[in-house]
Amino acid sequence: MDANKINLLNYDRNMMRDYFARLGEKPYRADQFIKWIHGDGITDFDAMTNLSKSLRRQLQEQAEIILPEVALEKLSTDGTVKWLFRLADGNSIETVYIPESDRGTLCVSSQVGCALDCSFCSTGKQGFSRDLTTAEIIGQVWLAVRRLSETDKRHDRKVTNVVMMGMGEPLLNYENVLPAMNLMLDDFAYSLAKRRVTLSTSGVVPMMEKLRDTSEVALAVSLHAPNDELRNELVPINKKYPLSSLMAVCKNYFKEETKRKITFEYVMLAGINDQPKHAKQLITLLQGVPAKVNLIPFNPFPHAPYQCSSDEVIQAFAHRVRQSGIITTIRKTRGDDVDGACGQLVGQVQDRTRRAARWREKISIPVVAA
Repeated sequence: MDANKINLLNYDRNMMRDYFARLGEKPYRADQFIKWIHGDGITDFDAMTNLSKSLRRQLQEQAEIILPEVALEKLSTDGTVKWLFRLADGNSIETVYIPESDRGTLCVSSQVGCALDCSFCSTGKQGFSRDLTTAEIIGQVWLAVRRLSETDKRHDRKVTNVVMMGMGEPLLNYENVLPAMNLMLDDFAYSLAKRRVTLSTSGVVPMMEKLRDTSEVALAVSLHAPNDELRNELVPINKKYPLSSLMAVCKNYFKEETKRKITFEYVMLAGINDQPKHAKQLITLLQGVPAKVNLIPFNPFPHAPYQCSSDEVIQAFAHRVRQSGIITTIRKTRGDDVDGACGQLVGQVQDRTRRAARWREKISIPVVAA
């Protein structure tokens, strides 16, 4: 990485057009460049043969394409793939690909660690280091697309869906997440439909309103509790943005597209949030909201203070919610044998919050020297 050069992986198409305009080039040159990088996976400027030699020389002098490094790749018995991507500063992030019969979903990280400290999520227990750049976010997609193509030519494994549900809270890194999602939707890049790119938030209400006004991607909300008292415990950001303000923005989020719904994610914790009274509260909470509910069996991590609800309890909870007319699904656990399931992503975080150390002290885990 050259500190004097621009990493053009940070630019969506509008930003790329501005850059090429500064070079004295027409907008279509930027479009061609986007297609070379993202559509064709070419990072060598000399190989971009429909660009003039003088332009290629300028690009070599001023710019570069820097991707995360594949540090580790794990394949689950169910076909799920988890990558550990090493970043230039020594931090690492995790990205997961989940193949299904009708789609291939890539779970992408937006931060190194997470600042929100949800009590049921192992990512938050690693602490927080920093936001990812746009290049580090879209670089996960770039690498996954190429790795899937290279490692298994016998199967047509493609990225058809992207969910911003990996490490971090994407709306706390909005300025870098938005250009990355723009590239996911761009016909010259990854050409994904707006309903096939989903941003998942724990409820950063002001940024949800901004997202609504600037992007057409699908929305998921990490709800996990049907009342403020319990959600304050499970999802601490609720203390700043309680359910009343969260539901207010959700009710009008897709007011121009009445057929679109918000997915409310609800992790099932035995004896904590899975009782009939909780199902009833959830139904009441979602009245008037364009909602569908996705129940997530809790995926354990070392020293977690919770257990997963039984299959019978999850099915009964789902039945109660469905009876109210709310579409309700139960997420199938995938990739748990490689710690790639929901809530299990940890990466390698240079923790600036000291949360990881406090967590070790709380549960009496000794620090082992490297």
